[in-house]
Amino acid sequence: MIMGNLLLIKEIYIEAFRNWKSYILENYFKIFSWACFILIALAAYALIFRISTGFSFSNL
Repeated sequence: MIMGNLLLIKEIYIEAFRNWKSYILENYFKIFSWACFILIALAAYALIFRISTGFSFSNL
């Protein structure tokens, strides 16, 4: 299941940049997409870390 999802994401990523003509735009969007992936992973890590340490999300 997870492997199939990863292969699907890989195929979407490759297809997105397959026929681009501008080298600068291609590299810019590749860097931007990797930055987005890293930020999403960082946010998921922070959420999991907060949940695992018993952080109370309601401070009322």
